[in-house]
Amino acid sequence: MTVSDDAFLGGRLQILQPRQAYRAGLDAVMLAAAVSERVGGPFRVLDVGAGVGTAGLAVAWRCRQAEVVLIEREPDLVRLARENIARNGLGERVSIVEADLLQVSTAALAAAGVGEATFDQVIANPPYHTEGAGTAARHALKAAAHAMPEAALDDWCRFLARMARPGGEALIVHKTAALPELIQALKGRFGGLSALPLHSHAGEPAGRIILKGTKGSRAPFRLESGLLLHEEDERFTAGAEGVLRLGQSLAVAYGRAWEAGAVS
Repeated sequence: MTVSDDAFLGGRLQILQPRQAYRAGLDAVMLAAAVSERVGGPFRVLDVGAGVGTAGLAVAWRCRQAEVVLIEREPDLVRLARENIARNGLGERVSIVEADLLQVSTAALAAAGVGEATFDQVIANPPYHTEGAGTAARHALKAAAHAMPEAALDDWCRFLARMARPGGEALIVHKTAALPELIQALKGRFGGLSALPLHSHAGEPAGRIILKGTKGSRAPFRLESGLLLHEEDERFTAGAEGVLRLGQSLAVAYGRAWEAGAVS
């Protein structure tokens, strides 16, 4: 497997990732920027299906009190994630567990030092496509990252609920067309759902959405005003530049908090 050495957050993070498999990019960084820093001491974040660790490491870089756990099933990606943790100097606050979230037992998680219902925030960038619904990628790792079995999204959301503490938050980035399925999968597990559209260009439908929910909440669904990523000349907007190049949170980069009390 050949790898590339890529700069994220304006060079603040250096990430090794496969050249011919799924490659982390804007979605992972925007997801990380949606995590709100907590005041009053350390807080725990779980990056589910973490790949080489881009989103979780971006959280750890920005949120200096965050204790981040990555969970990933593919051994090659786990190896790269371990290298990325070390080479970015985040080994004291970031760890990784090799496990298949669709099969891992409570005992296996406990043996890895990962307790259920203990995370303040759980984040995920699940595969966007359904197996068999299109042409599969030639590379096995890329195919696994791009598509998952039908109805597996419900299993992902079940795992997020399993790991979040009462009152903890789930954050998921996905294609906008998956929003109805996501809402159904989170129903009864997370409430107070808030959907944040990401628009590539002004006047275009949002291609991506970040959905947030709180475990145990009964608050109603909210559709937020969307965030714009590109200007007409294809340059990043000032907000997107703040997130992608400067490592800022969505609240700081776009000048508005997504939730009451969010600070960063």
